[in-house]
Amino acid sequence: MNQKLIKNGFILAALMNFSVLIFSRGFTNVAINEADPVVMSNFGLLMIIMWGLAYLSVATVSSNIKWIAGAFALEKLIYGVVWVKWLTENSLEAVYSADIFAGIFYSIYGLNDFLFMIFFAWVFFSYGVKATDNH
Repeated sequence: MNQKLIKNGFILAALMNFSVLIFSRGFTNVAINEADPVVMSNFGLLMIIMWGLAYLSVATVSSNIKWIAGAFALEKLIYGVVWVKWLTENSLEAVYSADIFAGIFYSIYGLNDFLFMIFFAWVFFSYGVKATDNH
């Protein structure tokens, strides 16, 4: 297993989550909040940053990350599904009209989550089942 690739993948995942600070303009971009007040409230955006801190904390761990990677894959799956549901019920054009940063954010956040879901799932399945996983 390529530990450098895994480390860099976790760091990149963290950086992508931290980018919410740019898109939200430091939690002042109300267009993001208004487009999805439940998931993307300022509390929700803060939790995205907290997930980024979790990814960063795992980046330097070289063993026993199978199950945390699995949890991260599920978390990304949930955000990705929520994004697809949001796209089917809302207008990206309206969000772009309200704010370009919010429009870009809503255009890419789910794709980002699906890509990192695949990465985290790959890490999870790459570790295989070990005798220590059975207790």
